Amino acid sequence: MPSADHDLGPQDLGVPAKTVTREPRDRSPEHAEPSRFIPHVQGLRAIAVLCVVLYHFWPGRLTGGYIGVDIFFVISGFLITGHLMRELTATGTVRLGQFWARRARRLLPASLLVLLFCAVVVMSPYLMPTSALPNEVREILASTFYVENWYLALNSADYLNHAGSPTTVQHYWSLSLEEQFYVMWPLIMLLAAWIGVKWFRGERRRTVIGALGIVTVVSFVFCVIFTITNPAPAYFVTFGRMWQFGVGALIALIPMLRVRNALGSFLLGWGGILLLLYVAFTFDAQTPFPGYMAALPTLGAAAVIAASNTDRWWYPTRILAIRPAQFVGDISYSLYLWHWPLIVIAPSVPFWGLTIYHRVALLALCFVLAWLTKRFVEDPARRWKVLTSRPPRVTLWTSLAAMMVVALVAGTAWLVNAPLYSQGTRDIAALQENPPECFGAASVLDASCADADFAGEILPAPGFAGIDRPEHPQCFVQLTDSRPVSCTFGSDDPDAPRIALIGDSHAYQLLTTFQRMADENGWQLVTWFKGACPWNTTPLSTPGAFGAACTEWRERVQNAIDDADLDAVFTAALATTPYSSAGYDSSHDAAVAGYREAWSTVQERGIPVITVVDNPVWETDPNKCLRTRDVAECDGVRSDVLVADDPLKEAASGLDAATLLDFTDVYCGAELCAPVVGGANIYRDQDHLTVTFADTLAPWYTAAIETALAKRGQP
Repeated sequence: MPSADHDLGPQDLGVPAKTVTREPRDRSPEHAEPSRFIPHVQGLRAIAVLCVVLYHFWPGRLTGGYIGVDIFFVISGFLITGHLMRELTATGTVRLGQFWARRARRLLPASLLVLLFCAVVVMSPYLMPTSALPNEVREILASTFYVENWYLALNSADYLNHAGSPTTVQHYWSLSLEEQFYVMWPLIMLLAAWIGVKWFRGERRRTVIGALGIVTVVSFVFCVIFTITNPAPAYFVTFGRMWQFGVGALIALIPMLRVRNALGSFLLGWGGILLLLYVAFTFDAQTPFPGYMAALPTLGAAAVIAASNTDRWWYPTRILAIRPAQFVGDISYSLYLWHWPLIVIAPSVPFWGLTIYHRVALLALCFVLAWLTKRFVEDPARRWKVLTSRPPRVTLWTSLAAMMVVALVAGTAWLVNAPLYSQGTRDIAALQENPPECFGAASVLDASCADADFAGEILPAPGFAGIDRPEHPQCFVQLTDSRPVSCTFGSDDPDAPRIALIGDSHAYQLLTTFQRMADENGWQLVTWFKGACPWNTTPLSTPGAFGAACTEWRERVQNAIDDADLDAVFTAALATTPYSSAGYDSSHDAAVAGYREAWSTVQERGIPVITVVDNPVWETDPNKCLRTRDVAECDGVRSDVLVADDPLKEAASGLDAATLLDFTDVYCGAELCAPVVGGANIYRDQDHLTVTFADTLAPWYTAAIETALAKRGQP
């Protein structure tokens, strides 16, 4: 998260800033010590924000652009630690109230302005799908009070996973983490300084360096271990990121780490920039991050900061000081704040498209808004005499009041739209209980429905499709959870046919439909689901704890299947799952072999396997288009959204004990795939079916299972 501390820089830390001692203790001046602006650090800030922004606009091009946040953490540790150390050296203490008040005036006005904008947008069902309302309001509140990173960590969000629908304020996790740094860091330094005075003969500086060094090392070890064991929350947890601030802090406090030698500075600076560019283009969502891999961008940023020689124009310190880099660095804080909500909101704006030209125009708009916010919000607010001429507590209480206003607007957004949200959920339930004739898949698969016409009707409405998902989330394990959780539904009759439903989220999306089928046909349904982990024996190519958890889950589920008395098994899987190709010509061949090996464990017992070709996977949720455009304008090119060589399809082909269902003709024509078929809204996000649409496929699922059961019963 780019802080707004543009004028702080720890040059000549050993020289006390004498003006500090003359500052009145009952006031909260904006500049409690001389400015020490470092141009090349401001240029590094520009690199960081451009990495993040371009990554969010074009994640497929700059796959590792998320490392821009790590650069910001190093910069903040460098600047803030130097700022605190100068005051600590000059006065023997840090006036916490003044420090926190300055941070509040610098950061909160722009931050709360963007949050207020997001809260107003959420209030409008024309700009935000009503199905997103609960998550949006909760995360706006979490961001307002700077605990968004903990909210995401506790809810196991995966920042690098583009599936699902992120909120307009998800990027506030880094701002929240940095605000927590501002609270903890001066307290750590003050405690260390007190220990130095009391037990180490007044060695404040050395004790502070030692304390921050210990925090840095311990935090790094924690980060590495936690990323291995719990990668999703590890991305957000505060202590797992403190070491990156610590690296910047040590450069600020240890003079020998700042290289002034001409050759050394040249090599260090350019080496750091090249390292940052390398990781920005080579890291991706599969990189185990943060963990030990985060050391690369962290050290790259540290190297650029440490390069201090400015003698020649071609030195990185001079290149990063050119006016364009300084301009982007100046507006980096506001640019970071504005870019993400605009990316999330833009697809829902009626006159806005998704072409490259629209993206470039939106990027330009982000820069304009960032400059306006810097010019008319950031700069005036931090020098507002009504606050700077009064005690720090005035700023802090004013900040709390402003935060409460944002929270009130977010709460109002919920109150205004809650009845609409509740009505939408009731309408979906009623639709599933009593669907129209020839609705959904029947319009294609049932010959008697050839003339069905729904006149452009879309059910559920695009604004509510996101909530049309299966129930019983306790049956679905995710991330590093390897427990073989099983749920049972349907008949309690010990003689009832037992049908297993196994797989990843593309199997879980069928749960509600299969529950109804079990109830209607007298079956007992038993389930095993794990996110992004199909029933397959080939390891995923995903490194680290997630891949290991998938392997362990499969082994445990297989043991449970071996002990279970089953009559048929139904499985489904995402066609784009990344598999390891070790031992095979390709990952596709490895996936095919893995499916067949997994299925053979039940087929050898005479238990039939029924499976289904995967549905299309869209780049973005089709509902964003459906909410503002005609249905015909929202079709996707077949070659773009449909995997041509689904390994599951090939695995089932030619196996006598496997039944393959292929509904591709329901989703797609010869060239285009539609998001709506027979009046039914197919998708609740970019690749998962609505329960409403899955229900329209129930007759064909039922027929396949009954046929498999009948064949098994034949002598």
